[in-house]
Amino acid sequence: MAGELLWKRGEGPTSLGVAGGNDFQWCFSQVKGAIDEDVAEADIISTVEFNYSGELLATGDKGGRVVIFQHEQESKNRPHLRGEYNVYSTFQSHEPEFDYLKSLEIEEKINKIRWLPQQNAAHFLLSTNDKTIKLWKISERDKRAEGYNLKDEDGRLRDPFRITSLRVPVLMPMDLMVEASPRRIFANAHTYHINSISVNSDHETYLSADDLRINLWHLEITDRSFNIVDIKPANMEELTEVITAAECHPHQCNVFVYSSSKGTIRLCDMRAAALCDRHSKFFEEPEDPSSRSFFSEIISSISDVKFSHSGRYMMTRDYLSVKVWDLNMENRPVETYQVHEYLRSKLCSLYENDCIFDKFECCWNGSDSAIMTGSYNNFFRMFDRNTRRDITLEASRESSKPRATLKPRKVSTGGKRKKDEISVDSLDFNKKILHTAWHPKDNVIAVAATNNLYIFQDKIN
Repeated sequence: MAGELLWKRGEGPTSLGVAGGNDFQWCFSQVKGAIDEDVAEADIISTVEFNYSGELLATGDKGGRVVIFQHEQESKNRPHLRGEYNVYSTFQSHEPEFDYLKSLEIEEKINKIRWLPQQNAAHFLLSTNDKTIKLWKISERDKRAEGYNLKDEDGRLRDPFRITSLRVPVLMPMDLMVEASPRRIFANAHTYHINSISVNSDHETYLSADDLRINLWHLEITDRSFNIVDIKPANMEELTEVITAAECHPHQCNVFVYSSSKGTIRLCDMRAAALCDRHSKFFEEPEDPSSRSFFSEIISSISDVKFSHSGRYMMTRDYLSVKVWDLNMENRPVETYQVHEYLRSKLCSLYENDCIFDKFECCWNGSDSAIMTGSYNNFFRMFDRNTRRDITLEASRESSKPRATLKPRKVSTGGKRKKDEISVDSLDFNKKILHTAWHPKDNVIAVAATNNLYIFQDKIN
C-alpha cells in the first residue's frame, strides 16, 4: 500500500507502509454546508479552530457569523463517532460598519477565532474582523426561575397591594439553551487590517497584529492596549515589508514571533524592552541566487506562523512550501516540505489571476509529529516529520460516503500522465483549502473548502 499515509494509533502519525495491526487510514466523517453550485460570498468559511480539548470546533465566515460544533459523545453502539460534530451554537459576531472619517467600509468577515482555555462551565473565544476584536462567552442554560413575587409567569408586573403571601422562587428544568454573549469589545486600536490574534500562555493577555503594528491587550481592559511592535516608517514611501502573522509562545508568556512579507521571522522578548522593535532572534533562509525570478519576493512572503505544542519549533508557510524552524537555529530551517512545487512553472498565470496572493494556513497535529496545510483543487497535504513521507488528499463530496477511505491524489508534473494522476493544467484554482485545523488529542481534522466544512478521522483497519 505504498503511497498511502498510515498512522499508528495513540502515537500520532508514523509512516507510510503496509497496513497491519493498529495502523489506519484517513476516512470521511462529515461535511457541513450547502451543496449549491452558486455559493453566496457570505457563506465562505474564513477561519477554523478547535478549542483546547477538541470538544468544540468553531468556524467563522465572510458574513460575520460564528458557528460552533460540539463533539458527539461516543457510545458502545456507535464507537465510530469520534469524528462527529453537531451544531452547538450559531451567532452573528460582527456586522458591516462604515468608517466615516476615512470613508471606508469595514467588512464583517471573521479573520481569526482563538479559544481561551476553559476555566469554568462556560467557554470563551476571541473573534476579530479587520478592525474590532470581541470576547464572547458561550454558556448553557437548562433551568429557569419561576414563582416570582413581583411579576407573573408571563413577565408582567403584579400589583403590590394584591400580594398577600411571600413566595420563594424555584429553579425549574427547561430545554437546553446555548447563549453567546459579547463580554468585551476591543476596538479603535488598529489603523490597518488585523491579520492575527493570539492568546498568551498567562491566559490574561493576548496580542493582535495588523500590517504594521502589534498590540498587547489585557482581557479585562478594553479602552487601552500597549503597542509592542511598530514597523511603520516615517515616510510611507520607504515601506518595504509588512507584518503577515504573529503568535505567542505556548509556554513562555514573554516571547512571541511575527513573520513578514519578505519571508523573515522575528522572535521578540517582552522582557528586553517595552517596545520590541529590536528583535531577539531573526530567522531567514538565504536565497539561492540561481532560482531568483520576478516572483521570488511574492512567493517568499509568509502567510502563517505556528509554534509547535512543545514550544521548541515553529512552522511557517509561504506560497510553495512549509518550513519547520528550530528556535535555537536562526540561519536556516531544519525541515522544508514542498507543498505544490509543480506550480512553479505556472506562477505567471497565478499572478494574473491573483491566486499567487492566497494566504494558506498550516497546523500541527497534537504530538507535533505531523503537519498539514492546504493547496488548490480542494487538495490538502500532510507531512510526516519522522519518515519525511507525504500525502495529498482531497476534500470532495464524491468521497463523502460515511467511513469512505480517502484515496491519495497525485498530480502529473509533465511527461506521460499515469492513470490515477491529475494534470497540472486541469487543477481548479477557484477550489482552495486555505484553512485547516487538527484536533489537539485525536486524529480528527477539519478542512474548510469554500462554504463546506469537511471532517475526517482515522479508520482502524
